[in-house]
Amino acid sequence: MRTAKFRIGQVVRHRIYPFRGVIFDVDPTFSNTEEWWDSIPEDVRPNRDQPFYHLLAENEETEYVAYVSEQNLIPDITGEPVRHPQVHEIFEELSDGSYVPLTVEIH
Repeated sequence: MRTAKFRIGQVVRHRIYPFRGVIFDVDPTFSNTEEWWDSIPEDVRPNRDQPFYHLLAENEETEYVAYVSEQNLIPDITGEPVRHPQVHEIFEELSDGSYVPLTVEIH
């Protein structure tokens, strides 16, 4: 079993494509649909046997949810907040380049 290189709340960017986002979930290996997998061109298709990250993502035009292999992510060192509208549903404020997951009080 591999250990994930990135953590929930960390802001990352795609190694090739111009988008960035905050990680809100991690799959230890590929766990999406075969249709999604087949939609990736073979010459850039990542290995299934690595962590895949769910991101609240953004590019210059829009915000969306992305599913990205570990090999295609690098840390985002800008310190800039992610503007995705769901960020504050999952995380507290940005601190030292990462978001802190919201704490849920159980009564």
